[in-house]
Amino acid sequence: MRHTRALLLAAPLVAGLLSPLTLTAPASAAPAAHGDDFDGDGYRDYAAPSYDSLGGGVRVTFGTATGPGTRTQYIDQSSSGVPGADEADDMFGEVRAAADLDGDGYGDLVVAARGEDVSGREDQGAVTVLWGGAKGLEGGTTIPGKAPKQSYGYMGDDLATGDFDGDGKQDLALVNAGKTYVYRGPLTRSGTTGSVTTLDKTGFDSSHLIAGKVDRDAKTDLVIVGAAFSGTRETADAWFVKGGKTLTPGPSLQVNSGTEGGGDGVIADFDKDGYGDIAVGTPGWSAYKGRVTLWYGSSSGPSTSARITQSTSDVAGTPEPDDSFGASVSAGDVDGDGYQDLAVGVYGEAIGDVEYAGGVHLLRGGSSGVTGKKSQWFARNTAGVPGAVEGDDSFGATVRLRDTDRDGHADLWVHGMYGGLRLPGATSGLTTTGIAEVGSDLVEGLLQ
Repeated sequence: MRHTRALLLAAPLVAGLLSPLTLTAPASAAPAAHGDDFDGDGYRDYAAPSYDSLGGGVRVTFGTATGPGTRTQYIDQSSSGVPGADEADDMFGEVRAAADLDGDGYGDLVVAARGEDVSGREDQGAVTVLWGGAKGLEGGTTIPGKAPKQSYGYMGDDLATGDFDGDGKQDLALVNAGKTYVYRGPLTRSGTTGSVTTLDKTGFDSSHLIAGKVDRDAKTDLVIVGAAFSGTRETADAWFVKGGKTLTPGPSLQVNSGTEGGGDGVIADFDKDGYGDIAVGTPGWSAYKGRVTLWYGSSSGPSTSARITQSTSDVAGTPEPDDSFGASVSAGDVDGDGYQDLAVGVYGEAIGDVEYAGGVHLLRGGSSGVTGKKSQWFARNTAGVPGAVEGDDSFGATVRLRDTDRDGHADLWVHGMYGGLRLPGATSGLTTTGIAEVGSDLVEGLLQ
C-alpha cells in the first residue's frame, strides 16, 4: 500500500524511450466512475504484476458483476505502442496506480519501471500511463521526469492518484529520487500535463504515498511516508499535505523510531465522523514485530493518533520478531454497519514451529475508531480455511477488502504463496461460509 514547481507545456519524453501513440478522446465522455475500470463497462478490473517477461509486465483480469471474469490481457514493454523495451531488471509493473487521467470515461493504469536504464543512467526509472479503452488497455505515454537526471533515482518508487487540486480532473503523484512530484491533470496521450509541484523538505526522503480525503472537502489529500533525519536521529514519519489549488504542507507524525517505514497505507473513515482517518503500516517496527499507526482526521486535517500491535487488547497473537504486522493493510466495511474496518496482514507469523506461515487480522471500526474489539484472526489452521500450514506461505503478504459481489459487505482477499483466498463479508463479520480459492495474482491485482 505505497504512496512533488514547474509549468509543463508539451513536455518532452524521457530520453531513449519510444514516442507514444497520439489518440483523441471523445469530447462528450464523462470520467470513469472507477479508476481501475479500464474497459468502461462499469466493473472494476484487476491489474497484477507479472514476471512472464524479462523486465516485468502487467496481467489484467477484467471484472464482472460477481468479481473477476475469464477475460485477461497481458502488457509489457514489448506491447504495441508501449514506450521502452522489455529488458532485464526494469521492474515494469511492480508499482501500479489507476485513474481516468484523460477524462475519457475509461480508467487508465499508471505503471512504474523503477529499474529502467535511461541514456546510460542505471536505474533512473520511468513511469508510463497505459490508456484505457473499449477493448482494455492500449498504447502508452511516458511521464516526463522532473527530478535531475541521475542513476538510481528509481522514478516511480511509489504512485498515487486523486484530484489533489479539486478542479475535477485526476492528478498523479509519484516518488522520484526521494522527492514527491504531483502532476496536475489532465494528463494527455501526447505527453503533456498541467503544472508539476515538488513536495520536499530538508531531512526527509519520500518512499510511500497514501491518497484520500481527510478533512471533508472535495480535494484529495496526500500523506507521504519517508525517512526523516535530524542530526543523528533517524525516524520514519508520515507527512500530511492538504489538497488544494496550492498544495499545503501540514504536520508530520512519527510512525517508527527507525527509518524502516515501508508498509501499506490507506485513508478511510473508521469512526464514521465524516473525516478520513489515516492508517499506516510499519512492519519494520521493533525488530519487525510490526505495528499500525492510526492518525484520525478532523476539519483541520489529521489530529489524534493511536497505535495497534498484536499486544493490543483483544487482538490475537503476540508481537514477535519478523512477524511484519502491518506490511499490508486495507479498509472496507465488512459487516455493513457504516464503519470502515481494517485488514492487517502478518505474513511473517510463525504457526507452531512453521516459520513465515502468515495470517491476517480483521480489526473493526467503531465510534472510538479501530480497536481490537470483535477482531478476527485467520490463518491456514483456522477452521474452514483451505490449505495446509506451510513454511514460507507468507499468507497475508497482500490483503485487500473490496465488495466484489456487490452484496453490501466488503470481502477479504488474501495473498499466499500457495494460493489466494476470498473470505466473504457478512453482518457478523468475515465468514468461511462460501470461502473461495483464488489465484494470488488476482489479489495482487486489486489496487488500493
